[in-house]
Amino acid sequence: MDTAGLAALDRRHLWHPFTQQRGWESEPPVVIERADGATLYDSEGNAYIDGVSSLWCNVHGHRHHLIDAAIRLQLERVAHSTMLGLSHRPAIELARRLIEIAPGHASPGGRRLSRVFFSDNGSTAAEVALKMAFQWWRQRGEPARSGFVCLRDAYHGDTIGSVSVGRIELFHSLYRPLLFDAWAADPGDADHMESLLTEHGGRVAAVIVEPLVQGAAGMLVQPEGYLRRVRELCDRHGVLLICDEVATGFGRTGRMFACQHEGVVPDLLCLSKGLSGGYLPLAATLTTERIYEGFLGEHAEFRTFFHGHTYTGNPLACAAALASLDVFEKERTIDRLQVKIELLGRWLDRYVDPLETVGEVRQMGFMVGIELAGFPAEARMGHQVTLAARRRGAIIRPLGDVVVLMPPLGIGEPQLRRLVEITAEAIAEATAPRARRLHAAVA
Repeated sequence: MDTAGLAALDRRHLWHPFTQQRGWESEPPVVIERADGATLYDSEGNAYIDGVSSLWCNVHGHRHHLIDAAIRLQLERVAHSTMLGLSHRPAIELARRLIEIAPGHASPGGRRLSRVFFSDNGSTAAEVALKMAFQWWRQRGEPARSGFVCLRDAYHGDTIGSVSVGRIELFHSLYRPLLFDAWAADPGDADHMESLLTEHGGRVAAVIVEPLVQGAAGMLVQPEGYLRRVRELCDRHGVLLICDEVATGFGRTGRMFACQHEGVVPDLLCLSKGLSGGYLPLAATLTTERIYEGFLGEHAEFRTFFHGHTYTGNPLACAAALASLDVFEKERTIDRLQVKIELLGRWLDRYVDPLETVGEVRQMGFMVGIELAGFPAEARMGHQVTLAARRRGAIIRPLGDVVVLMPPLGIGEPQLRRLVEITAEAIAEATAPRARRLHAAVA
């Protein structure tokens, strides 16, 4: 079937996520057919730099030979087996590996993550953490601790619990009647967090944050020391800390986990996206032994964590994740990333920051948000920039009028530079007519 036929079927049957279908139906489609490294190829043979890691999840590049081989090997054994009443080797080995690289593992004597609960996506990883925190307090005999503190502009996924601690109005406000209430702290303002915990601490089960960078809010970077201060406040008020590293984990900020930049160990850690190298759906919620022990008891006490997923700890996904961790070690991914992070910043300064329609460039490691200034929502300027970039051979995606770059960690330096150049060219092309009109109006 040719591209036109595929596009017709797509428009007839598919409903795409976070997409206004009326607009989708009026644009020429890009149907991805294959990929290699940091490059995607469509059904017409056109090549594109994967500038957003296929929605922030691809780590080492597409079709990495070690991950491909691990999945093939696992296919020869078993593709799926439930973890309800059974176990299997890939999940067992992956749990051990995650604990060994988790924040705090190398610091004996302190708080330590020691247990892994698998699920299948970032929303469920957060949902698991929220339910664990809620149930843990009830089983300790403190049912009043049932509320949560989140950050303004937070995003933790799209299930009802994760949306309840989300604060992006465009995404979440419609569903408020379905949600539980949470207190929202101003991002980066530790004093405001302190005032909320002082006022409500006895009713708070946990604080949930995206550490260092709020991705879906437009790559908002928190001030240095903020995460450490939040950890200290949680300890002072006896509140659990949930760190959602679905977006920031597995090297995106320049360390394996964002928490490690400030020496913070959360009580619950949410992982997904890059966990499987971007190959298969997989998520994990890591907890301390203290949390785990709060669920132990006799069968008749019903202290069990009554939560699970059909594909919990899927063997194929776990095999991919184990291979991805092997690649991190064998290719020294984090060490080699440091030079690319520096180059990325230098090229952003050279090509993007000088553009008059760029209001701010925010970077933390390999996470970049380029905020366009002065455009009305109806102009869809961020979207226009992505279309212009696509014509030049790069796939990027906006969050409103914030253009996001988050390429695979394994991208080569020439491709990384070209990605920044294309982004700058696309911004200049898409914003030029509007910028001229603004200047004319001022004059």
